Amino acid sequence: MSALDIFRTVFYNSRMKYIELTVHTSTEASELVADILWSYTEGGVAVSDTRDVIALQEGRGGIFWDYLDESLQSVRSDVLVKAFLLPEREKEIPAIMQEIYACRDRAAGELPFGTLEETKREIDGDDWIDIWKKHFRPIHLKGIVVVPEWIEYTKKPDEEVILLDSNMAFGTGEHETTAMCVELMQEYLRKNDTVLDVGCGSGILGIAAAKLGAGLCFLTDIDPIAVQSSTHNAERNGVSQRVVVKECNLVDDTAMQADLILANITAEILVLLAPAVPAHLKEGGTVILSGILTDRIGRVRDAFAAVGLSCEREERRGEWAALVLRRA
Repeated sequence: MSALDIFRTVFYNSRMKYIELTVHTSTEASELVADILWSYTEGGVAVSDTRDVIALQEGRGGIFWDYLDESLQSVRSDVLVKAFLLPEREKEIPAIMQEIYACRDRAAGELPFGTLEETKREIDGDDWIDIWKKHFRPIHLKGIVVVPEWIEYTKKPDEEVILLDSNMAFGTGEHETTAMCVELMQEYLRKNDTVLDVGCGSGILGIAAAKLGAGLCFLTDIDPIAVQSSTHNAERNGVSQRVVVKECNLVDDTAMQADLILANITAEILVLLAPAVPAHLKEGGTVILSGILTDRIGRVRDAFAAVGLSCEREERRGEWAALVLRRA
């Protein structure tokens, strides 16, 4: 998840033309809208929320981010969620919007969806990549520096550097949810632990765990592009011998057993995954969950308590929360 314009941006072929569909929504509904758009695109989904940018610039969470565009110093009311569609899928836009409207209706006023105004335009993949590349700088987390691979960076003695590819599923680490996961992981990870990163995306969490001393890291995602991204990034960071990337649903594969389970996903997905998690957790193991809006903490906590995992720690950063769970 990103604070600028990238939520999970994927351009497996940047030389193609894309239809950029933009939906105007709210912060609260942006992830739900993004999830719907994601199911229709091979080109990627992006979320632009100015409030995230301002929060980062104010130094929340101790995250350093050198952002260049001064036009984002004032808050916009809308959050822009963009999907990059192949031209032949332009005819599916009415169906996409109907699915978003249905999601809004199911929320029955409990969640603001904003105007849901839609716009579209044709863009070049190359042009888009060049535009967003110039906005990123190394992200400094606790003991970890996340560096887009097109930027030269000199590692300091007390740092671990993670290089991420620009053309794949791209979670850079500047969002509060990823930052909290990385920081908590460093407190609970023990040398040679087995780690399971659920919904790995770019692989940032699992790769960080491997660099910090994990013995074996399972990275799983149901998105084949995310699997490709994580595989590439593990190789790029020299940890592929200790990283196993699998395209699978956690519910369907109980062979993976971990000392530490990481999941930085939306609250709704975490609730659905809760019954499957205990089967993958070793005795005495720890679960770290993030991606949770603060008003949904209770829902996630209750879902995991129902399967025997109690919350022993809660961290909040802005409107986001992370939980540390152990067996009750």
